[in-house]
Amino acid sequence: MPKSARKREKDPEGRMPLADHLRELRNRLAKAVLAIVVGAVVAAFYYRDIINFLTEPVQHSVGCSKSFMELAHQNKGACGNITVEGLLGPFTLMIKVALTAGVVIASPVWLYQLWAFVAPGLHKHEKRYSLAFVGAGFPLFMAGAWFSYHVLPAAASVLIDFTPAGAVNLLPLDDLLDLVTRMVIVFGLSFELPLLLVMLNLTGIVTGRRMLGWWRGMVLGVTVFAAFATPTVDPISMLSLAAPIVLLYFLATGFALTNDKRRRRREAEGPGDDEASALDLTPADIGEIEPVGAARVPEQATTDRVNGYDDVT
Repeated sequence: MPKSARKREKDPEGRMPLADHLRELRNRLAKAVLAIVVGAVVAAFYYRDIINFLTEPVQHSVGCSKSFMELAHQNKGACGNITVEGLLGPFTLMIKVALTAGVVIASPVWLYQLWAFVAPGLHKHEKRYSLAFVGAGFPLFMAGAWFSYHVLPAAASVLIDFTPAGAVNLLPLDDLLDLVTRMVIVFGLSFELPLLLVMLNLTGIVTGRRMLGWWRGMVLGVTVFAAFATPTVDPISMLSLAAPIVLLYFLATGFALTNDKRRRRREAEGPGDDEASALDLTPADIGEIEPVGAARVPEQATTDRVNGYDDVT
């Protein structure tokens, strides 16, 4: 067989030598990194717009206007000025924002490369479940990110009020961007909790009744997690993160209870016409085993020799 034909031939179960696995991993990593670099280069031309989009809610909530003395006379409370430190600060900030935006922009490419590397080793039903979970996990993560983006201004307004009267709070732009990024990631990943519970229920590891029995500990655990996970220390951010997670937990519990009920009904109906029934592997009692030679076959119960040979011969 020609060498090119051997390269085109693929194992139906996705098996290949270790060297081919490493070669494929290298190629897919190179494609993912190239996509991230291209996305970062494109984002670098729009990094000011990206920064304005990320910081606009906080600046609108606690930012100082050009006339701070006018705000002070109107008793509008404390405010903050967004600052950048040093000559290299803007350039370093541009690199950081461009790389972060490049990872987000290129996410369809590197997620596909990851999926294409893992998928050949999965069964058909595993591929179906994994695609369903990815399809549900992305909107949940985006919902958490959207929630954090709209919660941060309220948290900033609470925190800025601790500034002493007559003082202007300086908000370093790189620290502010790190704060926004951390909150987006924390809120987004926290919203994936119900998806994890649903996955455990579908695989039969956790039942809906057991999940329902965890509700007190789950509410307490989510509240404690929210207290430590939110970068800010105000109760508004903590409750804003804990409340939707608890709600999603009860929704996942309701789904698990419904799924368990459907599973019990399917088991009671028995297997379908195209399904194999379960084998009964319970050992059966075959009675007491007699010693060898204690019993004889009826036709061979005699010890008389026939033509000089006995039964054993």
